[in-house]
Amino acid sequence: MTYALPRLREEVAYIAYHFHWSREEVLDLTHDERRQWVAEIARINTRVNEGG
Repeated sequence: MTYALPRLREEVAYIAYHFHWSREEVLDLTHDERRQWVAEIARINTRVNEGG
């Protein structure tokens, strides 16, 4: 099974933007690790935006 390139680019950009990691560092993560970081960043953003 392959991973959709647009979704992969979105994950890489999202993680790299928030953590200032290089493209290569993000791509070295497994699919599951990237998904976990995306979820964690989203939780942090939600909490910050809600003032908590």
